[in-house]
This record gives sequence, structure tokens and C-alpha cells, in this order.
Amino acid sequence: MKKYPDWLKTAVFYEIYPQSFMDTNGDGIGDLQGIIAKLDYIKELGCNALWLNPCFVSPFGDAGYDVEDYYRVAPRYGTNEDMKQLIAACHERGMHLFLDLVPCHTAVTHPWFVASSKHERNQYTDRFIWTDCIWHDTDGLNALRGYSERDGSAIVSFFSHQPALNYGFYEVRRPWEQPADAEGPRETVKELKNIMRFWLDMGIDGYRVDMAACPVKNDPEHKGTMALWTEIREMLDTEYPEAAMIAEWDQPEHSITGGFHMDFTLNGGLSNYTDLFRAEHPYFSAEGKGNAAAFMKRYLEASELSGNKGLICLISGNHDTDRLARRLHGDELKIAFAFLLTMPGAPFIYYGDEIGMRYIEGIASVEGGYGRTGSRSPMQWDHSKNAGFSTADESRLYIRQDDAADRPDAASQMADPNSLRNEIKRLIALRMAHPALQADGLPEMINSGYPLVYVRKNGDERILVAINPSAQTNECDCAIVPAGELYRFGGQAVCDGKKLVIPGQSVLVAAF
Repeated sequence: MKKYPDWLKTAVFYEIYPQSFMDTNGDGIGDLQGIIAKLDYIKELGCNALWLNPCFVSPFGDAGYDVEDYYRVAPRYGTNEDMKQLIAACHERGMHLFLDLVPCHTAVTHPWFVASSKHERNQYTDRFIWTDCIWHDTDGLNALRGYSERDGSAIVSFFSHQPALNYGFYEVRRPWEQPADAEGPRETVKELKNIMRFWLDMGIDGYRVDMAACPVKNDPEHKGTMALWTEIREMLDTEYPEAAMIAEWDQPEHSITGGFHMDFTLNGGLSNYTDLFRAEHPYFSAEGKGNAAAFMKRYLEASELSGNKGLICLISGNHDTDRLARRLHGDELKIAFAFLLTMPGAPFIYYGDEIGMRYIEGIASVEGGYGRTGSRSPMQWDHSKNAGFSTADESRLYIRQDDAADRPDAASQMADPNSLRNEIKRLIALRMAHPALQADGLPEMINSGYPLVYVRKNGDERILVAINPSAQTNECDCAIVPAGELYRFGGQAVCDGKKLVIPGQSVLVAAF
């Protein structure tokens, strides 16, 4: 089995929260035509792949992660024809497009769940997970109770309005728990494949899979879930060999072993990723009180446990995390991106992180965002009305924008050679120019304190990366003598074959 499609070796993804990216019809909500209009901006930055958060028909109780129709674009974003245009526009520019697949649950308004809620048996009765009596316990699973005429409680996957689709139970402990090979779960898998085929046949290049660890219940070692995704991977390998999947899982030893091409290293879980950017004392803060050792240790362990069969992908942030700029500022952000863009895997940049968009404090929850809402504000394009996002009245914007006089915007940063965006553009170009800095291979660690030092290799190309986020000069043992500087930020590092000494808030990338 091929590890992953070749195009992922040089992929740099840009995540778009469609509600907040670009509004072309003046309703205060972003749309697909807005994304098409800004593709050249994304390509000019250097990103060559997109991930769109859910854009399907939904009551939007969870920002589109409560799907009502998997086969139709939500009218507020446009139409299926607009999606076809977006796919074509991406491919014309040599870019790939991922959609967000939500396999574990639907909205309560989905016709499948409406039918499943009926007293009389029908083809959707077992499409969802129901207990056999509303008064019986739910085996520790959260449930929607007293909702319908059907006698039973509907197991939910996330919010109480997101009933769980039935993929079966790995350990069957109650009469109402069906094994994964029962008729109901198998029909769910069949429909999941049909959904995936529908958009792949339209031309998309793959999926980010929401809550990928969760479809099969009572599955403590994820054996049933891994079997499910292995089956899906076999379909892709046979029918769509250039398509790829990335898991929202944060356990590569399960996700990649179970068929995914990629797994996200997220903001929490086992990865210690929070230590780097969002802890009380982030590693990339200039104060120099952080810790990258636990993350690097876990990263290397996870790669080994997954047999190095896929990619572990790092993110600047996403729709579920605090903005990178909530904890890091100024040169700290530039140095953090030097790390993100010189590590293996396919990096993901969350829209607006490239200009240092801020987390919006103290705003009301929008569409189930709660504390995440502050990271979902509309993109800031320029100095015009609503920062160029929309011509709508400010009161109609999907989420309130940063109202600070010094809020960053894309136009200003594109014009400033010393901006965060232009530093990221240089780093992406560096990555594209050197196979050793691309997706394949593991970093060989030299030091995981201050400075963070590792080696990347590909064929005969060998590159040393030394990153010192601290404001203080730091040093470590290093037997490498750089032969040619490829990139430098901040002060001049010195390496004599015994010690590497690097000034505060500096980065060295050098061939040897």
C-alpha cells in the first residue's frame, strides 16, 4: 500500500472557515464565490491546498458540523454549481481541495433522523443508535431523551442536537447495541462511501475527517474504528488513488495504522502541542520558560508507532483553537512559523494566522462556538469597510471583527517586506525549494531545549535547523559545521563543530 499520494510531499494547506473568509453578496456571511475570488491571494502566499470547514445544508447549531444534507451546499454559501467552479478554479491554479467530512453524527433535522425517530420501523430505524426503552441506561453514552414518539433514547455524538450515526459497537454489552457487521451499521458505512464518492466524483482531492476516532462505540483500543477506516482507505486506493484523508484524531499509531494518510497534531490530547504555542509559558515565547521536549518526544514516538506509514501534520491553529496571536506576538509569531514550515508532514495554516489575526475576547457564542468563537472572526483584508470582508452593515456580520485601530490586514502586510505574511511566504518558498524540508522523513534531534535544533534529510541533501525563540542567547552541543546558509532570521548563529551558539529570537537554516 502506497503511504500517500505524491502531491502531499509538497502540500502546504490553508484552512478556510467559509462563513468568515469573503462575502460577495453582502449578507455578512462568507461564500464560495468569495473563496474563488481570493484563490490568487492564497497561491501568492505559497499554499497549494485548501481545507474548507463544512459547507453543507445545516441548521447551523454547530457551525455546519450538524449536517442536514450531505449532498448539497448550504444556500448561504452558494450552490453545488459554485462548488464545481471552486474545484475547477483550484485545479487551474495547481491547487488541491479538501472538504470536511462529518461521519459521526447529523443534525436532528436530517431526514434520516426524522425517519429514525418514528415508531414504525423503516429503512432508517437503525441508521442511528437508540436504546430499547427511554427509561433504560445508556451504557455511559450521552443521549437525547424524550424527543420523539419512538420509545428509546438517541445516543448523541457531540452536542445534544447531534444524534450519532450507527456504525455499531466493538464490545456489545446491551441488547440495543448492534455489532459493526449488523445490517444497520453496514447501511451507514454504505451511505458514507456514497457521500464520499459524490464529492470525489465532482473533483475534490480528499477529506479532513471530523472526530475520526469516534464512529464505532465501546471501542477502547479503536480496533473497530481502525477496521472501518481501513475499509474506507481500500475504497480510495481502488477508486480514487490520488485522493487523501486526514484524521482529527491526534493518535497517529491508530489513525495512520488504520488507513489515514495523515493525522493532525492538535491543541491537546497526547501530543503536548499546547506546550509550544498556547501554554501559560509557550515554548515560542521570548521569555524562554517553555518546554518543547515533551512534544518532540511524543512526535517521534508516534511516528515510530505508526510505522512511518503516513504524515503527522502540524497546524498554526484551527476553528477549535485559540488564535496563535493570543499568546505570541511580533517576532515570536515569525519564529513559530519557522518551526511549522521546516518540520515534516503537510503544514496547515488557519486563515488569518498568516497576518497575525487576534483572538476576539469577550464576545457571545455564535453557532455553537462558545469559547472558540473568538478565533472565527471575519478575515481582515484591507482598511476599507468591514476590513474588506463584506459590504453588509457591521451589525449583520457573521461574527464581530477586531475593532482595534491597529488590527492587521492582508493588504498592508503584502506591501510590507518585513511583515509576518511576507516572512511566511519566504519560509514556504524555502520549503518548496528543498526536498529535505518537505513532508518525508523524521527530524533528527540534536537539542530540544533552547535552542531547538534538528536535522532534515532527503537523499544527499542535509539541512540543519536551529531555532531560538528565547530573547537570550543560547547554545548547545552540535558537531555540525554549516556549509551554506539557506535562511536566517534575527542574529547570526555560530557553529564550530563543537558548539552551536545562536542569538535571542533567531533562526538558522543551513545546508551541511
